[in-house]
Amino acid sequence: MDDLKTVIASNLIALRTGAGMTQAELAEKLNYSDKSVSKWERAEGLPDVGVLLKMSEIFDVPLDYLVSFHEKWEPPKKEKRTVNISTRLITAIAIAGVWTVALFVFIVFWMNGQIAWLAFIHAIPVSLVTLLVLNSVWEEGRNNFYIIGALILSVLTAVYLTNLSRNWWQLFLLAVPAAAVLFLCAWLHRQNHGEK
Repeated sequence: MDDLKTVIASNLIALRTGAGMTQAELAEKLNYSDKSVSKWERAEGLPDVGVLLKMSEIFDVPLDYLVSFHEKWEPPKKEKRTVNISTRLITAIAIAGVWTVALFVFIVFWMNGQIAWLAFIHAIPVSLVTLLVLNSVWEEGRNNFYIIGALILSVLTAVYLTNLSRNWWQLFLLAVPAAAVLFLCAWLHRQNHGEK
């Protein structure tokens, strides 16, 4: 099975690059994600027969060409993914937008004679949700467990401070099982992905 993956990967790379096509362009024609195409080209998975038929049409080759050995190919070494500076800038802008809204709410209440400092407290979990979403998109979820942990604590803190007169300190007891679940999920993730 590994040999078939390697053969298909080699042929797919040769045909795609020969056609001057990016992985994203091929993925769009196949109605798949570019991550799937990348996985096939790294010989980490096999496209199903319907996809192979569609590829044979796209590259105008017979189906058996895709599954037949033509030249030696080795899977590319995994490269460290570099984070584009613009993705960090967009993340910073999005989070700054959350804090701008919080400041706006604070000012509006202040102008009406009320001090709404809780607007800033509630901006923390909203910022962390924003960071979590953008981190999942651009960083492939790296460090998400830390962000989720901070998010849980910030939500508990926001609820506690919103209801300060009731002194709901018991809410923080939820942090203990939440931390245990996060720890176990992170451990399981590392085990499944062979990380140390």
